[in-house]
Amino acid sequence: MIPTIFSHPDRQPQKFRPFKAFQHFRKLIADKEDTEQVFHIFENLPRKGFMDDARAFVTSDFGRKLMEREPYLPDLLDDHSWIDALPEGTVGHAYVTFMRREGLSAAGLVAEADKMGRPKFDDQVQWYSNRLRDTHDLFHILTGYGRDALGEQCVLGFTYGQTGNYGNFFIAYAGGYEVKRGVKADAPVFGAIRQGQRHGKASKAIIEQDIRSLLAEPLEAARARLGIGKPTLYEEAHRAYRNRGIDPYNFLAAKAALA
Repeated sequence: MIPTIFSHPDRQPQKFRPFKAFQHFRKLIADKEDTEQVFHIFENLPRKGFMDDARAFVTSDFGRKLMEREPYLPDLLDDHSWIDALPEGTVGHAYVTFMRREGLSAAGLVAEADKMGRPKFDDQVQWYSNRLRDTHDLFHILTGYGRDALGEQCVLGFTYGQTGNYGNFFIAYAGGYEVKRGVKADAPVFGAIRQGQRHGKASKAIIEQDIRSLLAEPLEAARARLGIGKPTLYEEAHRAYRNRGIDPYNFLAAKAALA
């Protein structure tokens, strides 16, 4: 069912509550797999321009066409049967490989968001905001940032560059501080996050793409079309960690070894 109204009359504006956001960030630091906390942080750090951006896209010719023809994104992304049939080297092939390796699903991200108990509305704001949620793991594929501690902060820096969402900015740089503080190494942590932010700002908006068509594109061609730069400082940071015998995907082991 295509949403016909922009914003439901019962939809309440979100309030800017930075202290509550910080409380949820502390819970996230205690358990980085507690994805629900991310959604609480976003809820408490709303961006004023979000509604304007949503309206501009859903009222555009392309936005209206997407609302009419694109399936519900979690169903599309979790249907690996048709994505498996895509050639190797495509965005979709890389996405499915990544999701299987990490034990992730688009439906799982929806379930984490639903834990908040926020009301859902059959409006175009819901459709647009869902795209921000549902494409997160696709951002990893397109940017080249992994699910390691630094990679997650770089993806959020990239997303902040794309959307200007304060929640992305807060988690990216506060999380970067925790990475820098937790494991001592001559790694350009903040430089990598800032580079991700610059790349996000310079590239085309991923959430405003035809996701089904994007999955069928060759990965490198998609990156070039979208204008996504190479994550050189992130790669430099990984080299710095490994030069010290630290696995960037297992900081807990590094902390124990260095203690």
